[in-house]
Amino acid sequence: MSPVTPSPVPDQPLQPPRENIPSPITLALGTGIMLQALNSSMIAVAMVSIGSHFGAGAEVSWVLSAFYIATAIVSPMAGVLGVVFGARRVYLAGLFLVLLGSVLGALAPSLGVLVAGRLIIGVGVATQMPNAMTIVRVLARRNRWRTGSAISVFTVCGQAMSAVGPSLGGLLVGVAGWQSTLWINVMLVAVSGAWVIVKVPRIAGEGRPEMGLGRRLDIVGALLFGMTVTMLMLFLISLTDEISWWTLPLLVLFGGVWVWWELQRASLPFIDLRAVAANRQLANTLGRTMVTYAAFYCLYYGLPQWFEQGAGMSVSQAGAMMFPMAVVSVGSTFVAARVIAVRGPRVVLGIGGIFLLLTGLALALVEDSSTPVWMMVIVALIAGVPNGFNNIGNQELINTVTSVEKVGTATGIYKTSQYVAANLSAVIVALCMSVGAGDGSAGATDAGLHFTGWAIAALGAVMTLGIVFARKMPVKVRA
Repeated sequence: MSPVTPSPVPDQPLQPPRENIPSPITLALGTGIMLQALNSSMIAVAMVSIGSHFGAGAEVSWVLSAFYIATAIVSPMAGVLGVVFGARRVYLAGLFLVLLGSVLGALAPSLGVLVAGRLIIGVGVATQMPNAMTIVRVLARRNRWRTGSAISVFTVCGQAMSAVGPSLGGLLVGVAGWQSTLWINVMLVAVSGAWVIVKVPRIAGEGRPEMGLGRRLDIVGALLFGMTVTMLMLFLISLTDEISWWTLPLLVLFGGVWVWWELQRASLPFIDLRAVAANRQLANTLGRTMVTYAAFYCLYYGLPQWFEQGAGMSVSQAGAMMFPMAVVSVGSTFVAARVIAVRGPRVVLGIGGIFLLLTGLALALVEDSSTPVWMMVIVALIAGVPNGFNNIGNQELINTVTSVEKVGTATGIYKTSQYVAANLSAVIVALCMSVGAGDGSAGATDAGLHFTGWAIAALGAVMTLGIVFARKMPVKVRA
């Protein structure tokens, strides 16, 4: 395929965008974005089988944690890699890493090797969204295309896989064992790689190797950030059992040194704290993202656990109960895309916050093991609304409040916020279920679900109030 010829079109076109980015391009890029959501969802229903296979106890949780810590660290760096080597090349390299990690994990002779495979997968999937956004913005600038539809497609791809992941994972584990949740990546990577190579055009002048990777990547900052997140997770997880007090001084040490390094020593920081602080809209969006995903993953991890342990459902029944939420979640994304084009992000995010609050209240006050199935379905339908509205609103704001040169890096930080929130939500659910059980166990009881509901309601209230009192927010999103 011939390279796209650069055109002298500035970052802000002199003429308004003419049409949407062609759907074959956005769909091709969307197939890679699916991998992150799928690999964070299917593995959740395979954890029991993995623990049994390797004879592992609590340490099996590192199969999840390694994935999220890797994605949290690599996501901000992925945008820099795209700038230096070219976003399309880095996107394809990420697919190869997913393939490598999946094969390694599926053939793993020990839990440690599986964790290593999951870590490699996390590195691979972290490159997809930041570089997809960079590709979209560059092509849109050079061809005067609109980006809104592409962002909607990316959001739907991620949400659809998050939604169907538990049901698909349960089916695969039941038929072919936990390894099948990794082998399916091989097929998906092949499809995604071929589609991107054929449909996503090479961009003339892509990549700036003369900038020097060593000068552009803050390895020290990334390692300090990773150690800070790891110590935080170790401490929070220990709250459900015997508290690991030794992690607190290390958390303060690594966190303090990381902030000092980013502010004082790093010429090109891993996370540019000054730039985030200077861009108030970006900072607010990142904070809102933390709240959004903490609540979403509380639902994502808490509900299936309660369906099985609290309501006494089978794995397949629990997956089926999550399906209504999946359908509404995907549908709400399309509705939100239309609303945001007309009414702007404040309305979209306000709707998302209100429904998040309602979802938490429904879980806290309505749902228990004696609730009729039809009412559980209604609650699941309500729970599907906020995810679509919040995701499309936050992602559109990231695109709007950053320049084309910085959108990849900003999207990487956005995804880091998502992954850290995913880790925090796992702790919230564990704490709520432990308190609800009353005896320190981790069983998912009705009381545990109610505590989780109150936590979600609190997060929804914080988000809604933040939207109401936000002083500045773009009225329209970037075309």
